[in-house]
Amino acid sequence: MKRITLLSIVLMVFASCDGGEDGADVEVAVPVSVEEMIPGPIEEFVTATGTVKASMEVTITAETGGEYILQDNPETGRHFALGDIVRKGTKIIRLVNQEQVNNIRVDAHRLTLESAKLDFEQQQSLYDKGGITRTELTAAERSYIDAKYNYDNALINLSKLNITAPFDGVITSLPYYSRGIEVGVGAELLGLKEYTKLQLEVSLPGKELGRAGADQDVRIMNYTLPDDTLSGTVTQVSPALDPASRSFKAMIEVDNPGLMLRPGMFVKAEIIVARSDSAIVIPKDVIQIKQRGKTVFIVQKGAAQERIITTGLENPGWVEVIDGLEVNDRLVVRGFETLRNRSKVKVVR
Repeated sequence: MKRITLLSIVLMVFASCDGGEDGADVEVAVPVSVEEMIPGPIEEFVTATGTVKASMEVTITAETGGEYILQDNPETGRHFALGDIVRKGTKIIRLVNQEQVNNIRVDAHRLTLESAKLDFEQQQSLYDKGGITRTELTAAERSYIDAKYNYDNALINLSKLNITAPFDGVITSLPYYSRGIEVGVGAELLGLKEYTKLQLEVSLPGKELGRAGADQDVRIMNYTLPDDTLSGTVTQVSPALDPASRSFKAMIEVDNPGLMLRPGMFVKAEIIVARSDSAIVIPKDVIQIKQRGKTVFIVQKGAAQERIITTGLENPGWVEVIDGLEVNDRLVVRGFETLRNRSKVKVVR
């Protein structure tokens, strides 16, 4: 019984040793994920940050004193308030100053103008018939012109009692005054901003001078609006570098429909300096830098094939491949770190 047991053990050891030698020649397939190469778009852009400003803004102060009366907003049915959107010419505040109205004498200037106009027309008719001299006609015309200037100035002075919006915009400042209180000359009455379009000034590194230019498209992003990207356009680019920072200025106009961005917000801008609509584009992080150059792996017939590539346009996440890959190549995007040329691979999701 002992002999049989010993023989069995010896046979098992030999069998085990033979199996181990055969297994050493078996290469384990490395699991990888692949993506098939198809043409796609890529953009190269320069990134900058800055604070957006309103395209137009104004602070209106009282040019004449008077009793303060805040008007009602016909859109809301209540007094005008901060954040109200107003149209150009909308009367927001009225100042009551009867003494000022009397001094302006609008009606008197209007009657004088009508009389001077009638006299000039009559003198013109007489002059055409040879009834008066050129000097007399010129005197009548001068009186008419003076009367018109006086009337126009009276209307301008009277309009100072009505505070109106000089452009379409949003009320951003509206100091509180009790109804009927007397406000003096120079009192701040209204702040208005127009920001359906915003202005953004950015500084760009000197190496981008010559690449960033007017009319280039821009993407605008703000951390408070993670799901929304606004569009803009470069409007001006400085042709010179700041000697201290070695950078240059660029002005960007930002489209702001729905007033999503507000003046004073900090934003990121991506100025698109180059683009290709149909290129082989790969993730930047799959590229390995070796002595021979930039390399990636593709899968062919169950094995990894190393490819040396030449790149073109690039941005922080993606790279255009202009040589080394072809359409329909299966690029290894995960599991490439330990691969060697001709390593056996197993494609997994």
